[in-house]
Amino acid sequence: MRQVFDYVVVGGGSGGCVMAGRLSEDPSVSVCVLEAGGGGNSAIINTPAGAVAMLPTKLNNWAFETTPQSGLNGRKGYQPRGKALGGSSAVNAMVYIRGQKQDYDHWAALGNAGWSYDEVLPYFKLSESNERIHNEYHGQHGPLSVSDLRTDNPFQQDYLAAAREAGYPVTDDFNGADQEGVGIYQVTQKHGERWSAARAYLLPHMDNRENLVVHTHALVQKIEFQGKRAVAVEVEIKGQTHRIEATREIILAAGAFQTPQLLMVSGVGDSSELASQGIECRHHLPGVGKNLHDHPDFIFGYKTRSTDNLGVSLKGSVRMIREMLRYKRERRGMLSSNFAEGGGFLKTDPTLASPDVQLHFVIALVDDHARNFHMGHGFSCHVCLLQPKSRGSVGIQSKSMKDAPVIDIGFYQNPEDLEVMVKGYKLTQKLMQAPSLAKHVVEDSFTANVKTDDDIREILRNRTDTVYHPVGTCKMGNDDMAVVDAQLRVRGLEGLRIVDCSVMPTVPSGNTNAPMIMMAEKTVDIIRGYSRVAAGAANPTNEQLEQAEHLAEVLP
Repeated sequence: MRQVFDYVVVGGGSGGCVMAGRLSEDPSVSVCVLEAGGGGNSAIINTPAGAVAMLPTKLNNWAFETTPQSGLNGRKGYQPRGKALGGSSAVNAMVYIRGQKQDYDHWAALGNAGWSYDEVLPYFKLSESNERIHNEYHGQHGPLSVSDLRTDNPFQQDYLAAAREAGYPVTDDFNGADQEGVGIYQVTQKHGERWSAARAYLLPHMDNRENLVVHTHALVQKIEFQGKRAVAVEVEIKGQTHRIEATREIILAAGAFQTPQLLMVSGVGDSSELASQGIECRHHLPGVGKNLHDHPDFIFGYKTRSTDNLGVSLKGSVRMIREMLRYKRERRGMLSSNFAEGGGFLKTDPTLASPDVQLHFVIALVDDHARNFHMGHGFSCHVCLLQPKSRGSVGIQSKSMKDAPVIDIGFYQNPEDLEVMVKGYKLTQKLMQAPSLAKHVVEDSFTANVKTDDDIREILRNRTDTVYHPVGTCKMGNDDMAVVDAQLRVRGLEGLRIVDCSVMPTVPSGNTNAPMIMMAEKTVDIIRGYSRVAAGAANPTNEQLEQAEHLAEVLP
């Protein structure tokens, strides 16, 4: 087995797939990907509705839990994360959302040069191939397919009608000039199939690039250093331990939980915390594992008699047989659903400059991440807080990567988050009680007895959990708690870079998969020292022209 590469990518999630796929475009560069899960190309992954089998189980899913949360009345939270090539893009709801202009301008204002909205928008467009929307905000030639849903579900129109009845604006593009409004999500699908980061960037090249090697079922145990330089990783592949060396860089893309865990078990982190686990500190970096945050999320749920919504019943089972045949024939209908078909971005205070809560309208009754089963049919609506102030942390319980990280998500540690969620609850309830949706309800499954603001606070504490957007545990910045610089290099070390959601200093206002893919696309240019965006400018520099000539020779 080959042991030495230019780049070793730890983790085959969205960031890792982009880095490996793009860097290996140059045949003079060798790349090795190490993914702890499987191949990411099974029918259960590629069929969008297959997510319902993966989310509540350990199928392609790490299925982590948090520590007991005081803000959630002592409950443990659930943290599913993708475990396959494609990472969480192989198990998520495929919602394509970038966030708000203010998110990235804030990153830049924190001292992260190059990450303002105007500087990252071209990389969103570079990654994207949008099926319908052709304007200055969208791309049509990238590897990541973005399309409208193909479910043909009439409930979508009732959802939009309810929004109009509630007085909320309706939009057909959450990623354009203005995010505010209610609408139907675009998704990372192609012809009705999931289009994960692996299908977009990695899988097409695994059999035809000799410079690209991908190992699945490969759990990295430790990073090896020579002085302050990261030089190799120790990895267990199918029961055998190997040492794989990187001559240029090790790129960590293991996610917001396992990237800080890997750093800590390798001796990089807060020296006192490492000492408590008997780990020799190779590099004191106190911010590793800190600044963890996520969008706290609450779900309304209702039962209905309509079989347009997913559920279990005799009548529904007969319909599902027809839907399975239709999907096989047309790649349309219920099996192409991402479940969270509709959404919205709303302001809890009209004086706010931008929305501060997000909705996910689900064509099924969802309870505890689909881990609590309900007979019959229904629909749900999530509401989550976009800019939470609460912060948690990731720690380790041992020296081994085989043990789960210690996740303290910290929901509602800052009381302001709970108060904004009370307002978000009321906005969402108003939408759910609008006539076009209310006419379908035969039972309010969770909130029928919630009357007062104190009732709302209590049910929020009892039922809030993640909406699957953890970030921040190796944040980008230049303050004492920053872990990487604006080029995503680990501060104080050499040959080590992080390209996953852990580097986001603050969570974007929306789903995190599209922002992560953008960040990886930009980081490819940072590593190459050549901007594909600037090369298209009117007056490229001589260095950019030379780089363009080189890439024209070596890239397909």
